[in-house]
Amino acid sequence: MTVGHGASVTLGRHQTLQQAAQLLVAHGMDAVDVVDECGSSVGRCTWRMLLWAVAHGMDRMMTVEEVLAAFSIEGGTGPKEEGTEAPDAKEDSRATAELERLRCELEETQRLAETMKTVLDAAYEGVVVVDGDGVVREINRAYCQFLGIRREDAIGKHVTEVIENTRLHICVQSGIPERGYIQKIYGQPMVVHRIPIWRDGKVIGAIGMLIFQGVSEVYEIFRRLQELSREASRKEKNGTAAPKQEAATSAAVGVERIISRHPTIVAVKQMIRRAARVPSTVLITGESGTGKEVAARAIHEAGPRADGPFVSINCAAIPEALLEAELFGYEDGAFTGARKGGKPGKFQLAHGGTLFLDEIGDMPLAMQAKMLRVLEEKKVEKVGGVSGTEVDVRIIAATNKPLEEMVRGGTFREDLFYRLNIIRIHLPPLRERKSDIPALIAHHMERLCQQYGVRGKSFSKEAMEVLVSYSWPGNIRELVNVIEWLISMVEGEKIEREHLPAYLSAIQPMAASMPYGGANIADRWKEMVYQSERERIAAALVAANGNKAEAARRLGIHRSTLYEKLKKYGF
Repeated sequence: MTVGHGASVTLGRHQTLQQAAQLLVAHGMDAVDVVDECGSSVGRCTWRMLLWAVAHGMDRMMTVEEVLAAFSIEGGTGPKEEGTEAPDAKEDSRATAELERLRCELEETQRLAETMKTVLDAAYEGVVVVDGDGVVREINRAYCQFLGIRREDAIGKHVTEVIENTRLHICVQSGIPERGYIQKIYGQPMVVHRIPIWRDGKVIGAIGMLIFQGVSEVYEIFRRLQELSREASRKEKNGTAAPKQEAATSAAVGVERIISRHPTIVAVKQMIRRAARVPSTVLITGESGTGKEVAARAIHEAGPRADGPFVSINCAAIPEALLEAELFGYEDGAFTGARKGGKPGKFQLAHGGTLFLDEIGDMPLAMQAKMLRVLEEKKVEKVGGVSGTEVDVRIIAATNKPLEEMVRGGTFREDLFYRLNIIRIHLPPLRERKSDIPALIAHHMERLCQQYGVRGKSFSKEAMEVLVSYSWPGNIRELVNVIEWLISMVEGEKIEREHLPAYLSAIQPMAASMPYGGANIADRWKEMVYQSERERIAAALVAANGNKAEAARRLGIHRSTLYEKLKKYGF
């Protein structure tokens, strides 16, 4: 593109279709001459030709020379001078409207790009953007000034050549966000965020930021610096070097317990905040392992009963004969084997706080009637007792069963269902919010590594892709179990695809190759789930050295459930 004397504008034959459109918009022109390297005219680029190219789906990065040739051959006409054609009036009107739309779209794109560049350059924090290969695509003025480089010297280079001790390229590979980390640049400890950019289930880049503001963040930063200082002192005493990266998580409370940015979970968090303000009964539904107890604790901790006790009972894990005694307590000598002096029930233990009734759908019908009476009268009567005791308890129930169907089938009391179903919160399965998987992995990896006192591990891009694409039938509970297994079994600091349990990747090709026949899909899926669960149980037993109680804990299920599955799978 050249602008000569008298504001003569031309377009080079090797320039792109996009550059041609931008040139016409910038100068308010309807056509421009296309020239070769010697300045000789080789054709004329017009808005009509650009519209023709757009209509035929041509790539905006094609050269003008290629478009001229295609337009001449397929368009049936060359790029004629204005006035030599007399197109049909309707076609001309449509073409004019489309040209105007394209012109407005290009102008809006240019304005948006200029606005974003202004925002980036006006920011006090340093901001850098890399693509999927870790190559710097954008860096703002603040970061350039801090690094002492020019923007043009950074663009197009790998981020490791531009920023010291960076992990942005690792963030791109793993897809795991790293917030509030300490990074040394020119010997100065800096606080950074590294945030992957996801599109269509894949990481296409990452944003790196130098962060200096926000009161709560400053406190967190100060705490992490103290942790680094203590760790460095301890390492010096032991004669070993301090680790390069340290990240500590504070004990989250309320809705902060729930790790997610998915719109569905954001809506759930809003419901939890609203539900916490009132004493109404809450019913939480969702598949096993979706975090129903975490949501229940969040409601308790965000409400006025936060200082009271949070008592949990699994209605499916206690035999029917003992469930009443567990819930309501019993008097001295109420039955054979009863503890001397009696025992308070869960309702009494939760007085002034919250009682979480997990797996309420498995409660026997006879017990449901007694539960309804307690909810309505707010009094409990111990087994073997003669008088009731008033209790002030907030009830949160949870189930993975379809209670409405159970009501219709007569296996769950309708009156109890309506008494529980005042505020309904549904937790979606993990397969419906796959964008949360990297953040959940990062959170639980950090938490478990700190709990076990081991060095943190990172994931290769291939390993993370397997974890994100897996369907997770056991939801978050299964994910946490896999992370715990990886922490225990992988020796190195980086987890590769081959380190993952075999069933995580083996199940994917089978699922992809299944035909679209309903019965066949169901049979194959059951077979894969059967095999997957069997392998997980076998791995847990190996990791627990045959200790069934420990294996059940690792699997996140009750010991009685494990015994049933061992019998089912022939162990």
